[in-house]
Amino acid sequence: MLHRSEEGTDGADGELTVPMAWLYAEYIADELLRSGDLMPPTSFEFRAGRDALALTIFLSDTEGELSGIRVVTQLETWLSLTAYDQPWQEWVRERLAEVAAGAAESGRPAPDLDLAEEAWRWLQETELLAPDLNAVPGGAPVVGEDEGPKVWTPAWQLGLPLGHLAIHLF
Repeated sequence: MLHRSEEGTDGADGELTVPMAWLYAEYIADELLRSGDLMPPTSFEFRAGRDALALTIFLSDTEGELSGIRVVTQLETWLSLTAYDQPWQEWVRERLAEVAAGAAESGRPAPDLDLAEEAWRWLQETELLAPDLNAVPGGAPVVGEDEGPKVWTPAWQLGLPLGHLAIHLF
């Protein structure tokens, strides 16, 4: 979405480019996660889920314009993209490259892409301490929620199933 500005411009010919598609995708992801009430909104796990889900929402929009009316019709698409057996991270890399190529062709600033790439970078580079789901059954007894084997996990590997579950619960 472009807005005219007389002062400080980021775009050509006095246009300020606002990352509305990314902000809208992030808003939808945030609302889905909050409605599922799976994690406190101030946690890193929540951020991982929101960023993974926002990337899915933003990158699945092949028309280049998210529509509020289409959100409900897109839930099945987002569910299939975030499913456990899908190569989500490869899909994200491919779609980011496609969106970047389109932005380069247009010669216009791409603040949506910049924010999406920043979210992807954070999801890849940040590790969160999470329960080890691959731990050997019958090992040490798990007494409480915070006990048991834990492992450092890339944020996207924790956020993706959280986002998937939030869509299911919606």
